[in-house]
Parts: sequence; C-alpha cells; structure tokens
Amino acid sequence: MKTSQITKEIHTTTMDDDEYAKLIRRMNPPRVVIDNNASDDATVIQVDSVNKHGTLLEVVQVLTDMNLVIKKAYISSDGGWFMDVFKVIDQDGNKIRDTQVLDYIQKRIESNAGWFIPPLRSSVGVMPTDEYTSIELAGTDRPGLLSEVSAVLTDLHCNVVNAEIWTHNTRAAAVIHVTDNSTHSAITDPIRLSTIKELLCNVVRTNSGSRAAKTVFSCSDTHRERRLHQIMFDDRDYEGVKRARTSASRPSVTLMNIEKDYTVVTMRSKDRPKLVFDVVCTLTDMQYVVFHGMVSTEPVEAYQEFYIRHVDGLPINSEAEQERVIQCLEAAIERRASEGLELELSAEDRVGLLSDITRTFRENSLTIVRAEISTREGKAKDTFYVTDVTGNPVESKIVESIRQQIGVSKLKVKKKEKEHCSVLGTSRPSHETTTMGYLLSNIFKPK
Repeated sequence: MKTSQITKEIHTTTMDDDEYAKLIRRMNPPRVVIDNNASDDATVIQVDSVNKHGTLLEVVQVLTDMNLVIKKAYISSDGGWFMDVFKVIDQDGNKIRDTQVLDYIQKRIESNAGWFIPPLRSSVGVMPTDEYTSIELAGTDRPGLLSEVSAVLTDLHCNVVNAEIWTHNTRAAAVIHVTDNSTHSAITDPIRLSTIKELLCNVVRTNSGSRAAKTVFSCSDTHRERRLHQIMFDDRDYEGVKRARTSASRPSVTLMNIEKDYTVVTMRSKDRPKLVFDVVCTLTDMQYVVFHGMVSTEPVEAYQEFYIRHVDGLPINSEAEQERVIQCLEAAIERRASEGLELELSAEDRVGLLSDITRTFRENSLTIVRAEISTREGKAKDTFYVTDVTGNPVESKIVESIRQQIGVSKLKVKKKEKEHCSVLGTSRPSHETTTMGYLLSNIFKPK
C-alpha cells in the first residue's frame, strides 16, 4: 500500500473518530444537579457528562468566575465519563441561595457554548474586538513598570477599561483592555496599533537585567486568567526560584507513581481564592488529564490530590519531567498569592486615572506585585497589592500619606486575614476524605 494512501486512511479514521466523539457528546449533554440540602454548610453541585480533555477546567472556571469558593471536590473521570461533586460557598461563607445564580451556573455548564475551551495559542500582535483592544505584555518585573506602561497608554490617547497584572520570580505579565479616548471603542487603525506596540515594547525591554526581557502581544480569546498563566509559563517564570523548598511559606508539591497506572500529585498550600482553578488550569495546559482527584480547603491549609496521566495515556516516568511539573505547579500556586498590602480604589473613571494612581505609588517608593483593574458604568474599582521597593511591608505612615494625596474616601486599606500559626504539611485529610478513600467508600453507596 502506498504511503499517501495510508496517510489518507489514517486522516479519514481520525476524522471519523472525532465526529463519533462529537455525536456521543451531543447525545449525552452535561447534567448538573444542585442541592442545598445534602450538606449542612455548603451547596453541593454534581456534574455528570461525557469526558474530554479540558472538561474539569471548564467546570472549575464557571464556578471561579462566579466568585464561588470550592470547599471540597471529588473528581472521577475514568471510562470516558466525567463525574464530579463540588461543595461550594459564597465569599461570605454561606450557601448559594440566589435562584438566579444557581440557574445561571446550571445553564452555563450544561450549554454547549459554555463547554468550549479555546486551545492554548500565542501569536505576535494586538487583538481588537468590537468593544476594546486587548494587549498582552510579558517581561522583566521592576519598580514602576505598571506606571510607565499606563503613562504610555495615556499619552497615546488610550483608556484602560480592564486589566490584570501578575508578577512572579522577577517576571511580569499583563492583559490590558483599552479603548480610544474619543470614540470609547476598540482601536482598529493598523498604524496606530503598530505605534502602541512599538512604544510598549520599548518600556518592557528597558532595564532587562541579566535575563533577556520578552514582550508578548497575543491574539487570543482565551479566558483572561488562563492567558496570564500561559504567558508566564511561556516566559518560564517557574525556573530559578531561589527560595528553599522546605520554607513553610511555600507550597508543597509531591509526585508519586502508582504501579504504572497514574502519577499522583499531592499539593499542600495556604488556601486562597481561585487556587483550584490555578492548579487545574496548569495541568490542563501542560497536557495532563485528571482521572481522579480530591480537594479539601481549610483556613490553615488547602489539600489537593490528583491522579493524572499525560494525554498520551502514560504517567510521568522521567525525573526531569517530574521536577518540571513540580516547579510549574508551585509557580501556578504562587503567582497570585496575596503578598503585600491590599489597597482598594473606588473612584469616578476618567482618562489617565490609572497613570495618576500608579505614578503616586511609584513616587512614594511602592512596588505593585499584583493588580486588578476594572470599570463599570463610569466607576473604577481597582485592587493593588503593594510592597516597598525591597519587597518588605509598607510603613503605615507612607500608606496614610498616599491616601491623603489620592483621597481618603477613594483609597482604602483592606483588612488582612489573620495569619495562622500552623506549618503547612502538618495535617492531612483522613482516609475517608482522600481521593481513593472517597471513591472506595462511596462508589457502591446507593443514592
């Protein structure tokens, strides 16, 4: 048989397999059951569907986008079927009672449109949509970087409507949505877009240090927080972390192979919002499939345990790949750990507001380690996590001076959570609440 004929038959078989898989998913759409009576302290969400790579991430993404806190989760997706149970609460620690929110969660997960996750992709450019132009940046972090970026955008008559900025291990990444000052819509002129790109590249490349800086402008419709993980992963922010792994402030990630079936990933870290999303997102984009898993979050410690294989069906066999997975998961957990003092800005939105605020921070020797910028109905609501230029806590007198400059009613200091004395890794869920313990004790239990 000729090579071309063999290739054609393989291609035809692959297409037939893909069409068959799509048919199976259409015949068995996701089923969501939400129960407020099954648990005393949480809303229980059960999801059953045909499994495909990325299904777990999509479900977790829906729950995360609704600002729900995942207290516990039990995951099983062997045999081509996805069966998950999530115990969730709202930001105040209560069950989800709002029927509109519950209906939205169910419809979002069960809808075919909400079940699609765009693949990881990256290309150089600036992406305009109808409402705004999306700009993505990556480079070496330094004090005053966001101030310089926002000043350039203001000078180019761009208004920042939404943005998110992360820093980790001397690297910085940002996804910024801008509009034209005069039209309040996306910027589409190719010449102007080229100018914006050139000037921002100059800012990000400045003072790159010993490691060459990279600037990335990506055309992508992927979830914003997922894009930030992808940008920092591509920038290899997980490499060269100097802190000792035994430090109690760092997450603990361990890997172990069970015979030749699975690689078991166990993670312990301080709990925080969106932690499960960050881990599942990283595993998915590294092309690993979660077959079983368990999540248990407590004020002292969050415990996550996943039984994974690569998409090729094999566990992790090489020590080099095990080390890489550990580094990447540690980085994913650390990227938006709430380091620094949290400042919240609420003010009337105007052109140049972000530039003015970040310039004030820079002039008072503050460094922004993470930021979330948003505007709605003419109101700006921004959150900044700041330290001094050496990474140490900011003195209270400096904070009060900045508040006086910006406006005491506009800039508020968020109360920090009480620190817990327990050292991470000193506790472990009981056998009944670990992944296999849960599966073995509940697989034959009647509903």
